[in-house]
Amino acid sequence: MSDRSATDTIKGYFYQFDYSIEKILSLSGDNDEITVEGVEDIDIETSTERTAIQCKYYSKSEYNHSVIAKPIRLMLSHFKEVKNGAKPQIKYHLYGHYKSGQDKLSLPVDVSFLKEKILTYTKAKTKIEEHNILGLSDEELQEFLDLLSIDINAKNYINQFDNILTLFMGIYSCDKFEAEYYYYNNALNEIRKVAIENDVENRKIKKSYFLNKINNRQVLFNKWFLELKGRKRYHKELKDQYFRTLNKSPFERFFLIDLPSSYSFSELKELIFIISKRYSNLKRREPQTYCPYIYFNNFVDADLIELKKQLYAEGFNFIDGVPFLGSDFSTKAISIKADCTNGIKIKILKNSMEISNTLNSISKTKKIYQFYFGKPFFINTDNGIANVRIQISKLDNIKEII
Repeated sequence: MSDRSATDTIKGYFYQFDYSIEKILSLSGDNDEITVEGVEDIDIETSTERTAIQCKYYSKSEYNHSVIAKPIRLMLSHFKEVKNGAKPQIKYHLYGHYKSGQDKLSLPVDVSFLKEKILTYTKAKTKIEEHNILGLSDEELQEFLDLLSIDINAKNYINQFDNILTLFMGIYSCDKFEAEYYYYNNALNEIRKVAIENDVENRKIKKSYFLNKINNRQVLFNKWFLELKGRKRYHKELKDQYFRTLNKSPFERFFLIDLPSSYSFSELKELIFIISKRYSNLKRREPQTYCPYIYFNNFVDADLIELKKQLYAEGFNFIDGVPFLGSDFSTKAISIKADCTNGIKIKILKNSMEISNTLNSISKTKKIYQFYFGKPFFINTDNGIANVRIQISKLDNIKEII
């Protein structure tokens, strides 16, 4: 992840999102929860206490007291409301990563340092002493400091991200790719959705709910995750994981492709040509020849007929499981072995029933690759069939992935 193509500003947002994910995964109790954008960036609530956390990422900036002064003053204002009985007592935590300068801060902070370096500042050429404005005594400031913890040696972006993947691998017993593309991708999407909720109650997430919500073993399209990875790298890593092999095995591969509301026959034919070229082997000396199956979801019958007409006119050899005029679909006909003699380059399926019947009739190893827009449209319950489901934003994505 060292060459992630995200700007420093975007990384700051992701760092906070990642920190939220890391904290919720690290909660000890299933009913413990975090609140995104609560009192601070992240609030953590367990059965015994609540902590408000301010999280910042300054990978190219040197630490200075002024950087943490404003967040601490805001925390102190909240503490004043607690003293007035307006809000319940909580703990405060300042968490930040800086390029250098951490040695400028000696911990723990005492009352004198707090007043001189944090609470006293100049605004419009006027000296302001926040503790006096709030009417807090030294004893009360010490009480605040007892509730405040500061960490300016926070993990860097990469180390925090790697730790999240390690946590996912432990929780879901998965490999690193699955941890990133399934669970982290889903977690990032969930945290993002929660963060923009107006009602603070809707920004609360229990650990048990969160783990259940993101437990989805399919690659979702997430524009934030795509922004983080970069489109080319994102597609390359999917290709490396699922499609790049030097010697492709003679499996029965089913490519199920969702169609958008608008498409052209030329782009559908291009997909067919690419899939056929990459996943067919009709060589005479090949002991086990094969070609893929393809299905277009949301394809009206008239368009399917037109597509077949164009393929036939262009001399592209295919079969569709209908052996003669007026015949019903036949699994025997669709399962004919493709070879150099018959030159079958692809097998076209019309509906989900044909897919299911064909899968059930084949005894060889089968793999399903489903590309969808909104949600998966074909559900396979046979655990013996490899089932890869990838959410896309446009048809062209498929060409870069397969």
